[in-house]
Amino acid sequence: MSDVIVQALNGLASASNLFLVAAGLSLIFGVTRIVNFAHGSFYMLGGYVAYSLVGVLGATPIGLWGAMALAPLAIAALGGLLEVTLLRRIYRAPQLFQLLATFGVVLVVQDLVLLVWGPQDRLGPRAPGLEGAIDILGRKFPTYDLFLIALGPLVLAGLWLLLKRTRWGVLIRAATEDREMVAALGVSERHLFTGVFVLGTLIAALGGSLQLPRQAIHHGMDLEIIVETFVVVVIGGLGSIGGAYVAAVLIGLLNALGIAVFPQIAIVLVFLVMAAVLIVRPHGLFGRAEAPVRVASPVVDPLLRPPSAAVRNAVAAGVVALAALPLVAGPYGLSVATEVLIFVLVAASLHLMTGIGGMVSFGHAAFFGAGAYGAALVVRHLQAPMEMALVAGPLLAGAIGLVFGWFCVRLSGVYLAMLTLAFAQILWSVAFQWYAVTGGDNGLLGVWPSAWTDSPARFYLLVLGITAAALYVLWRIVFSPFGYALRACRDSVRRAETIGIDRRTTQWLGIALAGAFAGIAGALYAFLKGSVFPDVVAIPVSIDALTMILLGGINALAGPVVGAVVYKTLLILLASETDYWRLVVGITIIALVVIAPEGIVGFVTRRLALPDTNRADTTRADTTGADTTGADR
Repeated sequence: MSDVIVQALNGLASASNLFLVAAGLSLIFGVTRIVNFAHGSFYMLGGYVAYSLVGVLGATPIGLWGAMALAPLAIAALGGLLEVTLLRRIYRAPQLFQLLATFGVVLVVQDLVLLVWGPQDRLGPRAPGLEGAIDILGRKFPTYDLFLIALGPLVLAGLWLLLKRTRWGVLIRAATEDREMVAALGVSERHLFTGVFVLGTLIAALGGSLQLPRQAIHHGMDLEIIVETFVVVVIGGLGSIGGAYVAAVLIGLLNALGIAVFPQIAIVLVFLVMAAVLIVRPHGLFGRAEAPVRVASPVVDPLLRPPSAAVRNAVAAGVVALAALPLVAGPYGLSVATEVLIFVLVAASLHLMTGIGGMVSFGHAAFFGAGAYGAALVVRHLQAPMEMALVAGPLLAGAIGLVFGWFCVRLSGVYLAMLTLAFAQILWSVAFQWYAVTGGDNGLLGVWPSAWTDSPARFYLLVLGITAAALYVLWRIVFSPFGYALRACRDSVRRAETIGIDRRTTQWLGIALAGAFAGIAGALYAFLKGSVFPDVVAIPVSIDALTMILLGGINALAGPVVGAVVYKTLLILLASETDYWRLVVGITIIALVVIAPEGIVGFVTRRLALPDTNRADTTRADTTGADTTGADR
């Protein structure tokens, strides 16, 4: 019993820290509606800056506590600068562009931290006055952790007083309910947004600085904390501070006790809980449906029309030119080109779901990984040839799409995106732990192509042919009656249902189709690499796919193709040339979001005044699936 109690107290200490980060994110989202992926970066910077300040002020009581107090103030000022210079420009842009911009900030901060502090973990001194431990049922428990447990409710009470008993707090709550009405009453929206962003950043950085006496500060802290923070905010309900605290306590206890109680599912337990909560309560435990927010579309396009004959001829010529690549490229160049083609198909499949269907996914890697494992499993366990494996991969991915999609179509916006993330993490856990079938973290090796494609040139041509055929089929789907129904559900659920379209069934099939096409890419990827590991289902693959379609242009049919080619090529080339490739990629992403929010294809089309025959209909206001007519999703 004493072990359980001590473990529970460890969970509560972690929960207080998690609440600090989640409370800041919930405040920012509630008012600005920005899904701030860089929030974890402020948490990490709080720890690093506190470490540096201790080096300047000394490891004395005044030096350490002063450093942990001053670091959040410095990071809050940095957050205010970021809000004024970058985020203020994109408040009225669709949420996906805001997410892309903050993801660019994450990449930049990661490499800046490596440049300034190096790759080594940084250890801080013990907290003066709280160095020891107390006896709890015969077990020692750190005094500093008790301080953290008490701090969480104190911060919650402070935020409650701020929101309930001050005029500024009333404005924050009013903006959370209806920010357009607050602006109509004469309240400065800019000042309010900046103030809330600074406060949210301050709380997150405080959480990071308070970790200095407790754990090593390292450059992976940002991504570690941001995923769990999103889980907490979504479970508690977006914009609910009290809900964030309850969810943080729940997640903290699950993380602490899960290993002892549910050892087989401990690493994915929080995502199972999040999926269950969202299925039962689509807006979280304490959340409510978001009020519709009108945002300006980055471009104004006419109705999507099939490409002209000139465009089709240009595409055909491009395919022919790519088919001639083996005549001039060596094995390495062909390997790079093959990988780029595979991710073109990944991006195109996600575009069907997100760009055409309006359903944002943070877990598209689930389908890509399912295709890879489906192909590898029939090769390794059934001794099947490559041809059969290329069929098994997309079949498994499509079946998983049918299962996941049945639950996902009940949600919309950020909640739908987070449910896809939960499902992807569940699948990753299965791949990581089921050693008897998937090989666990050892992976599945020896997944080689058939003899007739055993050279880089032949396998490249196979991938080119399959990718070109898949893109053609996707194009036909977009302009089929089903594709028009999918876009109708994206633009206005109420109008679509009025004319007899079954929204849930249409979107459900859209998710399954997107999964099947991603599965084709995953199967090809397995044979390209000759092996499959759990990282094909990991979160970075999903984020990369989303980045590709946004960079290329979510409002353009050619967007995922161009975005995948540019992004994947840039990653491969930079990673081979410099250790700080994230810095270059992050700056490029931020610049594109500011200069060309419509993406590369949209920017080029607008600058050259080309005909809009290859552009998607963006008369909707938000690509996250929000109904701009105010209809309830």
